[in-house]
Amino acid sequence: MRNEFTAIIERDGAWYIAYCPEIPGANGQGKTKDEAQQSLAEAIALILADRREDGLRGAPPDALHETVVVA
Repeated sequence: MRNEFTAIIERDGAWYIAYCPEIPGANGQGKTKDEAQQSLAEAIALILADRREDGLRGAPPDALHETVVVA
């Protein structure tokens, strides 16, 4: 399965700044467009992993855990 998100990339002086409108707080930066996009991808992965861990912490021990695939 592939996860795809929008990357908005802007030039700010010598740097590129990137953010993802679908994931609040996901930002990246780099001296090249590719560096900024890679930095953003890493931020998205960290945020989603943290949210998953945080969300599962509150689930009752007897709750079912299923996978949902969005196409």
